[in-house]
Amino acid sequence: MIAIKPQPGPQEMFLTSPADIVIYGGSAGGGKTWGLLLEPLRHIGLSKFTGAIFRRDTTQITNPGGLWDESNNLYPILNAEPKQYKLSWTFPSGATLKFGHLQYEKDKYSWQGSQIAFIGFDELTHFSKSQFFYMLSRNRSTCGIRPYVRATCNADATSWVRQLIGWWIDSETGLPIKERAGIIRYFTRDGESLVWGDTRKEVKEQASHIFEKKELQGLKDEDIIKSLTFIPADIYDNEELLKKDPAYLANLMALTEIDKKRLLDGNWNVKYTAGDYFKQQWFEIVDAHELPEFTRVVRYWDLASTKVSEENSDPDWAIGLKLGMTEQNIGYVLDVVRLRANPPVIEAKLKQTAEFDGKNIEIVIEQEPGSEGKLLISNLSRSVLSGYPARGQPSSGSKETRAKLVSASSSRGEIKLLRAPWNSPFLAVLEQFPDGGHDDDVDGLSGAYNYITKRRNAGIHFGVI
Repeated sequence: MIAIKPQPGPQEMFLTSPADIVIYGGSAGGGKTWGLLLEPLRHIGLSKFTGAIFRRDTTQITNPGGLWDESNNLYPILNAEPKQYKLSWTFPSGATLKFGHLQYEKDKYSWQGSQIAFIGFDELTHFSKSQFFYMLSRNRSTCGIRPYVRATCNADATSWVRQLIGWWIDSETGLPIKERAGIIRYFTRDGESLVWGDTRKEVKEQASHIFEKKELQGLKDEDIIKSLTFIPADIYDNEELLKKDPAYLANLMALTEIDKKRLLDGNWNVKYTAGDYFKQQWFEIVDAHELPEFTRVVRYWDLASTKVSEENSDPDWAIGLKLGMTEQNIGYVLDVVRLRANPPVIEAKLKQTAEFDGKNIEIVIEQEPGSEGKLLISNLSRSVLSGYPARGQPSSGSKETRAKLVSASSSRGEIKLLRAPWNSPFLAVLEQFPDGGHDDDVDGLSGAYNYITKRRNAGIHFGVI
């Protein structure tokens, strides 16, 4: 017989808490994903049970070692049937669990009318506050259990979650207050604010005007006032991981000091400031005759720009960054086009730059959310960039999150620049990120790097242009 149970300590506390909402983790390696997958199993004997676990985008669900892979190590033991095209599981009783995404803000509305007894958020800090509270309105049940929410996260000082769990965090050190782990508090929403209390009665007394609203008449206090707790966990609480993959701890120890404090220590106060992501001395500047052969070259465009006007004297720039990658995974920024202009001028520059680069250079354009973004890419591909290998690339996550991979590579000296007049303004913007106001050059660099490193195994070789 196979025993399926949580590890003693925080994971067990997470799976036994009676709170409506439990937020778990704060550090990497604490067994968060496994705990989230275990949680709904207590209800799989109920034929009408419905559950959904969300990641911000589908790729995070299907990545190796992600939710879908981990669920395949667990749910077949219970004779659950997968439907990979739907990213869902059906258990013998008829109970269902689905993995979903909320990549764009509007995606929350695709769940309008749903009744989900159990809602899980894997990496809650990746979601917006409005997505979280909207999905609470979908947290309803007809299967006989009280609807509830479970969420995991890593520490992020810039996230709205930091304020949500503020009572459980030491405001000076940024570390969890151990004595408060798992203690339940209560809140209700008053517009955009939350009213907190140690009991439902205390919340009701502080927010009595809310309960006088006609639309809330007849509802129970527990329908309006939610219970919430935070349970911290770190890699040292996950004995199974330390046994199976002791090198994971070494990986965390090798992080930058800021990420080590966040992901290893679970510190909710530390955050990157100017100079933490990029430093000018990290970037070697080379001459044209020193350029190597590249396995892949891409021109990445971020078109978020408008013309300077009286209403906006300092608008964003449109950026077209050309990046080459070697067999040894060394990146070379070969060119940076920057302009502030209206769409016709930008489109003319797109065409001119494509003609200069040639038809062997991939063109990738950051695709804005929604049908408008898709339509723009489609129109550009058929008209301005007709005959060139152009495509749109949706972006997900914050600018800071998208910049982390290329930041780490830069810190190791793995990103070099071709000597050119754009070097100085480019490096100035990078070094001021994320506090410098404009971050268009960073968007171009991280967009090109993230795209090219995901696709570098295609084996196409280009000469130096």
